[in-house]
Amino acid sequence: MSQDGGGQLDKKGRVVLTYGTYDLLHFGHIRLLKRASELGDYLIVALSTEEFNKLKGKESFFSYEVRKEMLESIRYVDLVIPETSWEQKRSDVIAHHVDVVVMGDDWQDNQHFENLRDLCEVVYLPRTTGISTTEIQRDIRG
Repeated sequence: MSQDGGGQLDKKGRVVLTYGTYDLLHFGHIRLLKRASELGDYLIVALSTEEFNKLKGKESFFSYEVRKEMLESIRYVDLVIPETSWEQKRSDVIAHHVDVVVMGDDWQDNQHFENLRDLCEVVYLPRTTGISTTEIQRDIRG
């Protein structure tokens, strides 16, 4: 994507959007991001803020800024934006001209994503077996 003279984004190619916390970044996350990026030309990651995680009953090990920096260093990711609420998904799709929203298949049939089908394609990708943030946290705590 490039900017025209007025500062507007000029859409080039297929835009893909995914959401997540991406705490304790692991190879399952990397594989999901790689597969999501292969569905288009530009990958946006909406990263859950600490405040939104609290609303979801989660607490991240790493701060939003650190998680954002890690995601920005991954070659598959083109842009990281903050995820602050469940309700923002429709406005994200519209504002960023999203063609495809991609999530792990553990979110399949979730209305937060199914309700986007009138705006874009919604794709659920299989999770990587043998790895999860929850398992890593459990192993660290012993």
